[in-house]
Amino acid sequence: MNYTPEEVMQYIEEEDVSFIRLAFRDVFGVQKNISIMPGEVKKAFSEGIGINTGDIEGFQGESSGRLYLSPDPSTLAVLPWRPDNGRVVRMFCDVVKADGTPYAVDTRAVLKNAVERAKKDRVEFRFGSASEFYLFRKDEEGKPTMIPYDQAGYMDIAPLDRGENIRREICLTIEQMGLTPERSHHERGPGQNEIDFHYGKPLKAADQMTTFKMVVQTVADRNGLIADFSPVPLPGAPGNGYHINIYAEDQDGNDLCRYAAAGIIDKIRDMTLFLNPSDNSYARFGKGTAPDRVNWSSSDGSEMVHISTHHGRTRVELRSPDALSNPYLVYALLIHAGLYGIEKKLELPVEMDAEGVLLPQSRKEAIRVAEESAFIREVIPEEIIRCYIK
Repeated sequence: MNYTPEEVMQYIEEEDVSFIRLAFRDVFGVQKNISIMPGEVKKAFSEGIGINTGDIEGFQGESSGRLYLSPDPSTLAVLPWRPDNGRVVRMFCDVVKADGTPYAVDTRAVLKNAVERAKKDRVEFRFGSASEFYLFRKDEEGKPTMIPYDQAGYMDIAPLDRGENIRREICLTIEQMGLTPERSHHERGPGQNEIDFHYGKPLKAADQMTTFKMVVQTVADRNGLIADFSPVPLPGAPGNGYHINIYAEDQDGNDLCRYAAAGIIDKIRDMTLFLNPSDNSYARFGKGTAPDRVNWSSSDGSEMVHISTHHGRTRVELRSPDALSNPYLVYALLIHAGLYGIEKKLELPVEMDAEGVLLPQSRKEAIRVAEESAFIREVIPEEIIRCYIK
């Protein structure tokens, strides 16, 4: 729901809310938060809540060492696993300076800027996602192991698929928080699962992905398990992908997806460092169904981009990212690359299901390509680039 600050304060008073989590993210998309009491909410909306930034990844360069959290009331959600008495709610926040201007390293602001640019160009983007993760057991002391929760395979059913009830609990929890999961199933790897989401506007889709990862990790822990989103958590087994469905149209409802896809294909090597930020990301490329080349196809294989038409609408799926990426940066980059393709009216290259240049094959190579990219320096603040290449 699109709550106003006044409605949030009324909700907190009427629904016995005792703690308000103000959530933000570091430069790599890792969620952080502080909790405030109900009496501080009015101040949070009017002045922001100060935070010390010395230990926040990517924020250490702020000379004053102090920034402020400005909550977005439209993101209010109850944390369903907390008690009904003395409820806990969460709001996502923008990170701002003392004068209220956005902080350059706040990646939520980077995405907002991309959305504004698209709006000026009369283009609307929406994103859906399909994220994979493994469930591993804990040992007797509660420490993580590399033992998968089950040995099921692709779309298997219970009792072989032991993750069925976990996925059900995740989906129901997410629904209680106002989000819309689309489907879920067991993936190819032992203990590997996938949950998909409907298309959403960019900011909501990024907030949704952040919420999703928190819920998965929380539900797994409540069931005595560990959730792992890393690109290759289990050597020799399928990696975890973060497949992104991309939708673009102009204000007259004209489908612009193919132009946007051509722009993304053109800029994908430049963006790879941000879509695949860890050394482990590149161990996934070329294994199983994970792509390792800049290519596309209308057949449903292992190409980097899959483009199809369903009920008269173009569907674009990008398969190279992994879930260690920051969704705010990922969606911002996809918007800018998509707009490049739309503005230039780029045509897709001849369909290539096996050809295409290689994606960067290591983080070192991805850093080099990003450093040399005028596109990256145009759309990503220098402070963020430095964090990713250091």
